[in-house]
Amino acid sequence: MSYLKNFSIEYVGLSLDNHSFEFEITDKFFTFFEYSQIHCSNVHLTVELQKQERMMILDFTFAGEVEITCDRCSDEFMFPINVTEQLIVKFGSEHTEESDDVVVLADTEYQLDLSEYIYEYIHLALPIKVIHPDDENGNSGCNPEVLRILNSVSVAQEEVDPRWEALKKLKGDL
Repeated sequence: MSYLKNFSIEYVGLSLDNHSFEFEITDKFFTFFEYSQIHCSNVHLTVELQKQERMMILDFTFAGEVEITCDRCSDEFMFPINVTEQLIVKFGSEHTEESDDVVVLADTEYQLDLSEYIYEYIHLALPIKVIHPDDENGNSGCNPEVLRILNSVSVAQEEVDPRWEALKKLKGDL
């Protein structure tokens, strides 16, 4: 867990001004999260922090790539990540989350751990259905052997059992 401390910002000593922080998100980062879809990564993160009297505004900018598994062929491939997110941190009497992008920190706290937010923002940048991108000729980037097997299975499924046709005729007669 001490590795994730590298992704914390001690904000108590910072002046009321803009501050910039940079982080490298590598493979090691995702090993600390049990259900991560990401296996390998090379992502550069810049956090612009605007500290005000009773709140902070953090702008996250992610640029790089992560290795994920294709839903169609199960091969891994590098997926580009270019995303920006914003987190608003307010100060109050106790630690709470008002919404997905607004958190309240207790006045007694002195640092903000960004690791959970980094993990969530990168995973939210992934598409719902992960499939290899097509190559420059428009051909699928998926494993050709797996695609051949998938196509042969779908052709076999298209052959209709004649008993179903007979049942459809009965349904039409009703």
